[in-house]
Amino acid sequence: MKTKVLAFGLAAMLALPGLAKATPKGITGDYMEFRSADVYTGPCFANGEMGVDGKNGVLAWRVRQGEWNGVSLNGLSVVAVVRASNTLGDRFANPLPARSVVIVDQRATAAQRAALVNFAKTQAGSLLANVVAVESQPISFEVNEKDRGYGTLEAGNLVELKTRAVGPQDMFCHNEEVYYPPLVGHLQHAVPAVELESTYTGNHLNVTWNDSGRRSSFVAGFATR
Repeated sequence: MKTKVLAFGLAAMLALPGLAKATPKGITGDYMEFRSADVYTGPCFANGEMGVDGKNGVLAWRVRQGEWNGVSLNGLSVVAVVRASNTLGDRFANPLPARSVVIVDQRATAAQRAALVNFAKTQAGSLLANVVAVESQPISFEVNEKDRGYGTLEAGNLVELKTRAVGPQDMFCHNEEVYYPPLVGHLQHAVPAVELESTYTGNHLNVTWNDSGRRSSFVAGFATR
C-alpha cells in the first residue's frame, strides 16, 4: 500500500507542470470602450437612438502585467473595432451577426499576436466571433489613474479615441444613469465617459466615422484570474 501511495504522489507531481502550463494565468491592465450611442443617458435620449445608432464600437485593452495561454503580454495592447447589426447593448434586439477588425500591438511577436487576439475574443465572446481582418499597428494607450474618465487611445492611423469624465454639464435629462453596461467581462471600476473624439478610418467594415461629444464611452481597469 505504501508503494502505491508513493507512486501516485510521484505521478501527481510529474503532472503538475503540464497542468500549470495549460492553465491561462491572470492578467491586469486598462480598458477603454466607445459606442456610437450614449451609454450614460436617460430614456429621453436612449429611446431615440435604439435601432438607429449604437451599431459601431471600439473595445481596447492595455495589458500592464500577465500572461495569456502561457504567453507574456506585458505592456502590449489590442483593439477591436465592431460593426453590429443592431444597437450594442440593447436588451430587446440582437446585435448579431457582427463583424470586427482586431488591431494588435506592432511590437508583439507572432505568439503574442495570437494570444492578444484570443484574449480579446474570450473577453467579448460572440461579438468577436467573426473577425474579418487582423492588423498590426503601433498602439498608444494612456489612462489617468486618478480619474479613469480620462483616457487616450491611438491605433496607427485607424483608430483614435479621447475621453473625459462625465460632469454636471452633461446632465440633460436629469435622470441619467449607465443605460448600457460595458460589452466585455472582468472589468474593475468601470466609469462612463464623454468622448472628445472618436475616429475609425479602416476599410474592412464598410463604415468609417468621426464622432465627438457623446456620453458614449467607458474607462476601466480589468483583471482576469
